[in-house]
Amino acid sequence: MGFMIPPLRKRVPGAKIVSLHAKYLPEAQDGLSPDAQWHPGTGIPIQEFLEREIDDCEASEIQLLEWRPALTVFGSTYLALIEESADFIKRNDANARTVKAFGPRWFKNFFRNLEIAGKIVLPERINRPVLVTGAGPGLESAIPQVKTHRGEFFILASASSLPALEANDIIPDMLVSTDGGAWAGFHLYESFRSSMGRFRGCLAAALTAALPSQCKTMPVLFISDGSFWQNTILEELSIPHIKLAQRGTVSASALDLAFTLTNEVFVAGMDFANHDIRSHTRPYSFDRLLEEKGQRLNPVYSQTYKRSTMLKAGKSYDIYAAWFKKQLSSYPGPVYSLGTNNPLFFSGPPAKPQKKAEEKFSVNFKTIDINSAVNLSGKAYSILEKKLKCHSFPEALREELGPLLSSRKVFSDG
Repeated sequence: MGFMIPPLRKRVPGAKIVSLHAKYLPEAQDGLSPDAQWHPGTGIPIQEFLEREIDDCEASEIQLLEWRPALTVFGSTYLALIEESADFIKRNDANARTVKAFGPRWFKNFFRNLEIAGKIVLPERINRPVLVTGAGPGLESAIPQVKTHRGEFFILASASSLPALEANDIIPDMLVSTDGGAWAGFHLYESFRSSMGRFRGCLAAALTAALPSQCKTMPVLFISDGSFWQNTILEELSIPHIKLAQRGTVSASALDLAFTLTNEVFVAGMDFANHDIRSHTRPYSFDRLLEEKGQRLNPVYSQTYKRSTMLKAGKSYDIYAAWFKKQLSSYPGPVYSLGTNNPLFFSGPPAKPQKKAEEKFSVNFKTIDINSAVNLSGKAYSILEKKLKCHSFPEALREELGPLLSSRKVFSDG
């Protein structure tokens, strides 16, 4: 009923207070309203609501306060809210720590990617089912179906799944890359240096992703994470882009992107689990690293076993699966499964896409050329510096850029 709000505001002035109601929303009373509140009638999934209202921050900055008498009244519904909140806090904490560790690198990647932009793709809807391919071991079981129905799909492939697809003569229409770590380049290098690198489609990439300089030759669909600083720069530079929330895994971003392109989505290679000691499909870009380090006392088999054991102990796959289980209900349509995927994707028929022969299908997205003489990176720096000095915006910008810059001086006096 809001009776805790006044003493909380007095004890922790400036804190944002968010209330979660088990079954109904009480009438607002003066001085007893929180900053934001949720109840089942809002129609918004609880995780989506929390993501919208609470920025990434470490767990120590979020305090979960229970109203224990509600347990007697609402029972399992109340406990479910506590569990949802705890899951959100854990994920939020992981995101915040990731931002703290990789923020400066992501920031630099953003401006570097503006420098290598050559052709920018204009986003548009397509009239074909989209198949999203991950690099899980189950991708191998889906290959026969994919080859049989190749003409019926628009294939949206995570960059890590490209080697396995190309090895089976399957050329995707679009690659997705969102990882900001330097190792992400190994996946994209396959499309440039491999003797069978035949990919000629376009690349959908987060502006903070680590992209090789060769990407200048590829049409790129830029993805913004929706942050204030990114949107400010992109809008002032009039750079076409789409906005997708930062998810922490390329599989989630790929699904978000798929539903911006169409309403009928299939997945392959999304196991979120090891198959014995195998954690990824074959061939896989990182196999090169293991082979290079392989020796008599450290064979590739042993390295693969150690990697598999670490992944199981870290439970990262379990975290991804738990997140997807909650997220699937918020998508505009079902997600169908090809081959062996995590059981949460088995949403029933159709087992394959329904061919619509009367519809024309084209993967030739419209693009705009970026003049190489235009210093987009320099202009972006100038825009950000100007906004930081403006009294209207500095607070919002500094809150976002603080974790990214990590107290480093990024802007020079000239």
